[in-house]
Amino acid sequence: MPDSPDHPNLVFILPDRQRRDTMACYGNDWISVPHLNGLADESFVFENCYVTQPVCCPARASIMCGQYPIDAGMPVNRHVLPDSIETIAEMVSDVYHTGYIGKWHLGNELVAQHGFTEWVPCFEHWWREYSDRNLRTQFSPYHDWLVENGFEPDANHPGGKMFSPEFRAKLPAEYHMATYIGNQSADFIRRNADQPFVLYASSKEPHPPFTSPYDNLHDPETLPVDETFRKFPEGHSFFNRIRSEFWMGAVHEGGFDLTTEQGCRRMRSNYYGCVSLVDEMVGQILGAIDDVGIRDNTLVVFTSDHGEMVGTHGQVEMRTPYEESSRVPLLVRAPWLTRSQARIDGNFSQIDFVPTLLDLLGEDAPNGLPGESRGEVLRGRADLRDNDVFIQHNGIGDRDLTSASSSHSMSPERVRQLNWLKTVPWRSVVTSDRWKLTLCAADQGELFDLNSDPSEVTNLFDRPEHRDRVRWMTARLRLWQEEVGDTTSLPGV
Repeated sequence: MPDSPDHPNLVFILPDRQRRDTMACYGNDWISVPHLNGLADESFVFENCYVTQPVCCPARASIMCGQYPIDAGMPVNRHVLPDSIETIAEMVSDVYHTGYIGKWHLGNELVAQHGFTEWVPCFEHWWREYSDRNLRTQFSPYHDWLVENGFEPDANHPGGKMFSPEFRAKLPAEYHMATYIGNQSADFIRRNADQPFVLYASSKEPHPPFTSPYDNLHDPETLPVDETFRKFPEGHSFFNRIRSEFWMGAVHEGGFDLTTEQGCRRMRSNYYGCVSLVDEMVGQILGAIDDVGIRDNTLVVFTSDHGEMVGTHGQVEMRTPYEESSRVPLLVRAPWLTRSQARIDGNFSQIDFVPTLLDLLGEDAPNGLPGESRGEVLRGRADLRDNDVFIQHNGIGDRDLTSASSSHSMSPERVRQLNWLKTVPWRSVVTSDRWKLTLCAADQGELFDLNSDPSEVTNLFDRPEHRDRVRWMTARLRLWQEEVGDTTSLPGV
C-alpha cells in the first residue's frame, strides 16, 4: 500500500434517499450498480451508518457541519443554513481548494457559500426559501445548459420558466442531472489534480418522482422485495401506522398506484433504475480520479443523506426511524489504509463525519463538535463495538405529508391526524448491542431487537419482560440529551 499522503484529496459523493440495500456488499446483487460494487470491493464498508435525522436538510447539515440538526439551525426542510455555522469547507486549511457540485438543499442554492470556492448548482425551484431575494429570479448552470441544448422549460418561475422535476426525470441519460453532475465533477478533478482539494458531489437521484431513463432496467414482477414490503406495521406507533394507512390508499405523484402490489413493485423497480443512474455518475467521478493518476492520494466517500421506504412497512418517503429510512450505505476508499474490502462492524453516526474526515485529511477539528473522529477505526487501532447512535425527528414546520401523492382515499380528519402527529418530535437510540428504542411524548414507543428481528416486524415496547431494557435505553437517551443540550420532552417509562 502507498504511504499516507500529507494532504490527501477528498471526494464526497452524496445521493438523495439512497437506501443501504442498493449494492452487493449490502446484500443486493440483482440491480445494476457495477461502479458502486467495484468501489465497495476496495473500500471500508460500514455495516451500520445512521443518520442524525431522516430528513434531507437536517441530515445534510450534520454531514456538512458536524452538528445535530437543531444546533445547526436546520430542524426541518426549507431552512437556510446560518452564516454562523461552519461547514467542513470552512474548517480545512487554505492548502485545500474546495468545490460543491449539485444539490445543496441548505438554502440560497444558487450562490457559492460556506467556504466552497467553486460552486455548480443545479436547482432553482426552491426560490421561495431564499433569504437573498436577488436569487429568486436566477437560474442554475444546469438549467442554462439544458436550454443551450434545445430543451424548453415547462414550469413557472419568477424569472420566467424553469424545468419541472417531472420534465428533468424523463430526459435522456446524457442530459440527466446526475450525468451533468458527474461531468462537472470529473472536470473539477482534472483541473485541480495538481493541488489538494475537497469536492462534494450531490445528486438528486434516487429522489422522486422515481423516473429515469432506466425505468425498464429491472423487472418489477421478479424483483426481490423485503419481508415487510406492503406489510402494515401492526402494533407499531400511531405515526407509522397512519403513514402506512395513507400510502397504501394513495397514488404517488410519480403515477404509481400504491393500492396494488403491481404499482408498488413498479415504484420499487423505477427507484432502482434511479440508483443505476447514480451508479453511472459514480463511474464518471472514479474514472476521472484514475485518469489523472490521483487514486492513491484521494479519499472517496459514498453515502446518502437518508434512506427511502419505497413500500417497506407500506410507506413511502423517510421521516421514520425504521432501518430503511435511517440506516444508509457508507463506503470509504482510502488506498493507503486498505486495497480490498474491509467490513466495519458497530454503529457509526453522521455526527462523526466532519471530525473523522478532518482527521483523515490531517486537519484539526474545531473545538465543540459533538461527534468524534473514527479515524483510528479505519487505521485498525480502535473499533465501534461500544458505540450508541442517536436519531432525531423535529417535525414542526415540515410540509403536508400528503403532498407527495396525486390522490388518496384518506378522510380529511385522518389527514389532519397525520399532519398533527408529524409535528411531535421523537428520539431514537440504537445501542451497541443492536437494539433500537424510539420515544415520543405523544405516541406509543417502539422497541426492536435488530439481532433477531432486523426487519422490525415485532414491537416489543409493551412487553413486560423488556421493561427494564426500555428503562436502561431511556437512560441512555436522557444522558445523550444532557450531553448535547437536547431539550425535547420524552415520556416517562
